[in-house]
Amino acid sequence: MAKNYFARYVWLIGVINRHGHIRKEDIDKLWACSSLNEKRDKELPERTFHNHRQAILDVFGIDIKCDRSLGYYIADDDADGGEVRQWLLESLSLNNVLNETGDMRDRILFEKVPSSQKWLSVVVNAMRDRKAVEITYQSFWRDEKSSFTAHPYCLKLFKQRWYMLAKSEDRDEPRTYALDERMIDMVESKTALKVPAKFNANEFFSNYFGVFTVSGRKPAEVVIKVEASQARYIETLKLHVSQEVVESTPEYSVFRYRLAPTLDFMQEILSHGQYVEVLAPDDFREEIRDEIAAMAKNYGL
Repeated sequence: MAKNYFARYVWLIGVINRHGHIRKEDIDKLWACSSLNEKRDKELPERTFHNHRQAILDVFGIDIKCDRSLGYYIADDDADGGEVRQWLLESLSLNNVLNETGDMRDRILFEKVPSSQKWLSVVVNAMRDRKAVEITYQSFWRDEKSSFTAHPYCLKLFKQRWYMLAKSEDRDEPRTYALDERMIDMVESKTALKVPAKFNANEFFSNYFGVFTVSGRKPAEVVIKVEASQARYIETLKLHVSQEVVESTPEYSVFRYRLAPTLDFMQEILSHGQYVEVLAPDDFREEIRDEIAAMAKNYGL
């Protein structure tokens, strides 16, 4: 029964999120056709409906409110947690669609997020409990694994992998740890979590593309030229929050950024091949050119 109720909560969140505003009578019409409606009731009982609303608030932190003229809607009260909340809503809504259309499962394909499910809950619970974590980690660049105490600052999803920004007790600066096969083990520690009082995750990563930060690399004005055939992709899915369109012509567009051009950003630029050219700064343009030359050498060019 608990599992069925959970599915009902997901269904109700998905319905309201999809419609924006929806009246109770319209919810009832959809409920009458739902596969979760085992008794084939013509409506979702009023008391049950409001119990579900309260449970959704308790379990997911999602507040379903009522506008007398427009109907029920999902309140947007948590401005600071907007991105997480939107991700949760989209995930639950998609789960609801899949549950309602079981025969379509083999026609909806997903990108795998390696091993993250195993460690995400440990990190989230530790941050909630204000505790450090004991981890054993095997970097791709080291032959031996290492075990140590780390203080998790935040989590970030980047290119199908979850990363934990954390500070180990023997380092001066926090670093990122991938929650994939590199993470051998992780348990919550009895050690109290230590996070700088003024730490802000968005601000910490604001000068970077991706998850890897380089303390010695300062933000710079990066300008790229993109052929028209690819420009719309970058316009509609920004590479960085600072992205600005400097110039737009039928042949190309020029974009400007304010960030530190680290390896993550270099790899992103190179992934667009001949359609993207770095115009500035000169040192980053040189790095890109050297990387292209090394690639050409691999092919005997």
